[in-house]
Amino acid sequence: MAANLYLQEYLQIPLITRSYTTACLLTTLAVQLDFLSPFQLYYNPQLVFRHFQLWRLITTFTFFGTIGFNFIFSMIFTYRYCRMLEEGSFRGRVADMALMFIFGGAILILMGIFISLVFLGQAFTIMLVYVWSRRNPFIRMNFFGIVSFQAPYLPWVLLAFSVLLGNSPTVDFMGIAVGHIYYFLEDVFPQQVGGFRLLKTPRLLTMLLDRDPDNVIDPVDEADRPGGFGFGEAPDDNDQ
Repeated sequence: MAANLYLQEYLQIPLITRSYTTACLLTTLAVQLDFLSPFQLYYNPQLVFRHFQLWRLITTFTFFGTIGFNFIFSMIFTYRYCRMLEEGSFRGRVADMALMFIFGGAILILMGIFISLVFLGQAFTIMLVYVWSRRNPFIRMNFFGIVSFQAPYLPWVLLAFSVLLGNSPTVDFMGIAVGHIYYFLEDVFPQQVGGFRLLKTPRLLTMLLDRDPDNVIDPVDEADRPGGFGFGEAPDDNDQ
C-alpha cells in the first residue's frame, strides 16, 4: 500500500522534471556505490567527438558530485525550479520545455569547450532558476529568512552565496548567460517591432511529448509549490 502511494506521488511529478531529477539521482547513486566513476561521466570534447563517447553529453548534466550538502542543495533547486517552470509557464507545453533543455544544454556544451568545465549540471540549474525568475518578476523571495528581494535578483543572490562559500563564480555566470540568451530569444525578441520567434519546437518533438493528455498539468498554487527555504513564496500583505 505504501509503495503504491509513493509510486503515485512520483508519477504525479511532471514528465521533464521527473525524468531529469531521476537521472541525476541514479547517476549519483551509481557513483556512490562504485558502479560508475566520475571519470566515465565528465565532459571531454576529445572523448566525445573523436572517440564517440556520446553519453558524456548527458552525464555531464546529471552528476552533481557525491552525496553531501552541495548535492542536496543542488537537487532541491533543480527539482523546485524545474517543476515550477513545467507547472507554470510551460504548462501543457512539454515539447517547448524539452527544447529549452536541448538549447540550454547545447550552448553550455559549446561554452564548456572554451572554459574547460567538466560537469555542467550546476550551470544548467542556474539557467533554470534564471528563466523562472525572469518570468515571475513580482514574486518576493526569502533567502533563509535573512534577505528579501524580487525574483529576478535570485540568480545573483545565489552567485554571491556561492562566492561566499569559496566557489568560482564562472559556473553561475555561465548559467545566467545561457538563461538570458534563452529568455531574450523566447520572451523578449518576439515582442519587439519586427520580432519573431527564433526557437521553434520541431513538430516531431511536439508529436512525441504534447499529444499525451497525461502530460497536461493542472496549475499548482504558489504556496503548494515544491521545495524549501521559503523561495518562491508570494509576499505577505505586510510586504505589499
